[in-house]
Amino acid sequence: MGCGMGKSPPQLNKCDRVSISVPAATAIRAALLIQRWYRQYVARLEMRRRCTWNIFQSIEYAGEQDQIKLYNFFGFLMDHFTPGSERNIISHIFHENETCRDTEWERYFCYRSIEVPDSYNGPHLTFPMTFCGVSKLVEAFKHKQQLHARYVLQLLGETWRLLRILPNINYVSACHTKEITICGDLHGQLEDLLLIFYKNGLPSSEKPYVFNGDYVDRGKSSLEILLILFGFLLVYPNDVHLNRGNHEDHIVNLRYGFTKEVLGKYRVHGKKILKLLQKIFSWLPLATVIDHKVLIVHGGISDTTDLNTIARVDRHKYVSTLRPPKLTHHVVSGSNRNGSDRPVDSRRRVCSLTHHGSAPAHKHELPRRSLHNLPISSQLNWSVEEELKRRRRLAGFDQSYGEVKKSDSDSDPDSGETMETDEHEWKQIVDVLWSDPVPQNGCFTNEVRGGGCYWGPDVTEEVLGRHNLQLLIRSHECKQDGYEFCHNRKVVTIFSASNYYEVGSNRGAYIRMGPDLVPHFIQYQASQACRELTLRQSVGRTERSALRALRKQLYAHKSDLISAFQEFDPNNTGMISLSQWASATESILKLGLPWRVLRSQLASSMQNGTMDYQKWIREFSITEPKLELSDTSILETMYKNHSNLETIFRIIDTDHSGSISFEEFHQTWKLLSSHLKTEISDKAIADLAQSIDFNKDGSIDINEFMEAFRLVDLSAHT
Repeated sequence: MGCGMGKSPPQLNKCDRVSISVPAATAIRAALLIQRWYRQYVARLEMRRRCTWNIFQSIEYAGEQDQIKLYNFFGFLMDHFTPGSERNIISHIFHENETCRDTEWERYFCYRSIEVPDSYNGPHLTFPMTFCGVSKLVEAFKHKQQLHARYVLQLLGETWRLLRILPNINYVSACHTKEITICGDLHGQLEDLLLIFYKNGLPSSEKPYVFNGDYVDRGKSSLEILLILFGFLLVYPNDVHLNRGNHEDHIVNLRYGFTKEVLGKYRVHGKKILKLLQKIFSWLPLATVIDHKVLIVHGGISDTTDLNTIARVDRHKYVSTLRPPKLTHHVVSGSNRNGSDRPVDSRRRVCSLTHHGSAPAHKHELPRRSLHNLPISSQLNWSVEEELKRRRRLAGFDQSYGEVKKSDSDSDPDSGETMETDEHEWKQIVDVLWSDPVPQNGCFTNEVRGGGCYWGPDVTEEVLGRHNLQLLIRSHECKQDGYEFCHNRKVVTIFSASNYYEVGSNRGAYIRMGPDLVPHFIQYQASQACRELTLRQSVGRTERSALRALRKQLYAHKSDLISAFQEFDPNNTGMISLSQWASATESILKLGLPWRVLRSQLASSMQNGTMDYQKWIREFSITEPKLELSDTSILETMYKNHSNLETIFRIIDTDHSGSISFEEFHQTWKLLSSHLKTEISDKAIADLAQSIDFNKDGSIDINEFMEAFRLVDLSAHT
């Protein structure tokens, strides 16, 4: 009794052991096969996801590069052309005549004459702003209400007055009672900001925030995001910190939607709102430092980054960081070398935003798409170049785009020192707003974006060590998980706009950081539909969207593609190999994509390893508007340069009325043809203007303009 011995297990004979081991071994083999299949399945999904990501990112960065190239062209015209039609229609974007004092700006932006009608049912603001007032604003925007223009201008004016007293670099401290929250790009996606506030709490003295730039463009609620953040900044100026991003720039806004958004929401006072926002953007701080150990900037750093220099910069001079401020020095005699009374520009024209450091030996691994180093002859048409040569001869000097011969004023010690100092300061700002990290050591031209630099882990070590810092937090790049470490975990990218490219394409994230200065990441998806998708469904949906965008790019370049294919087909067989197709396609689009991998998704059939390229072009399920034009080449020019033309349209539409005259439309195309070195006849432009003036009122409406050249991918509706 008590604790006696239990029964011993029955002994198995040899046959029994064999009978059990056979099914067990079969089960193990089956489990291994299932595991292997599942790993291959997940690996294939991951490969598809990465390929999709490359498509979206390559198209996005190519657009940024085109914008910089176009703006450099405008800058070249401004620097080297005497006043004329081309110069006059773009001069206002450079703010050369805006020399009025702050008191005059106060009068221009005065809101007191704007009455709020009794029928207005949106939020009413009182000043000074209170937490209760901003909370009501958040609730109003959550329910799709619009703030009256009077309150918009009043809130923006108060923000402008506050920003002018803030330093270039905000120094903040973390403590045990309150963690600091750091958010990355929001890009007009209000649902992401509201979700962050829901999960993390509204900004307050107990809940400090750092927002790291790129609040605007792409999304539909950029202005609402700005008004919310500015409201909290006014209430908690010591606990809410806003860094400037590369999209806080009125030239970038012309292309990526913010200008269009403001003018659409405020048709009467939109122009004043945009002008005030331009000044606000130029006054946004450039960096935030936590406990003298963590640096937060929007883009990154370069091998020349110096926080002491950044702290001294007159940041408000850089209304657009795409162009250095223009320095002028009056000659004592009262006239310059041209014999005019106009001041001599003592600045060496910088041809691009790119860093001019040396590249590593393996730089070829990065996509080569920088267009800034092309000579001016490849960017301007013949007539423009000849006119430039004539004016250079008349002026007594010779110069090329981005490579200006030293003038007398350049040789002056004082003016030269001022010029070099100012250019160095400008480059500091460009680098912190536009740069991207790479695994390779060194610091060299950012050829993908066309602005800023690539910097490697050695540069991170040197810059952080020189300033006694331990971590760099930056944004600027969309990451699939919302964040990503690099450079031995000394650089972290944080991106807060979820579903940025497509629903399911990426998570958003923000950082919480306490006194230990260790970043803790909180991820989310703002779309409920996305949270209900399986991994396969999410990847498939994103992939289809990326391929639609890529097919539009291919279709817009169809004539150039066919010409490139024909170079591999001297006998006009209509057939080329897969490698020839991939090589020719990359040579035209220059997107740095794995075309051979994408072939099965872009080309449905191949015969014995060869492709019928004419049939391939016809297989695209793309439709285009039917316009009766005598010169069909103008259509392809439009499709390829759709965004550039929209940007020029908005520049020429100086009164922001949403329409331009036939003559202004003619100037739009002449600017584009000069930029592309493409001859477009006056008759073709006149025919085009008549064709897209659908209501025949003698002017081109922006909606008519955009609808006339909207490609439709029918596969999106199947």
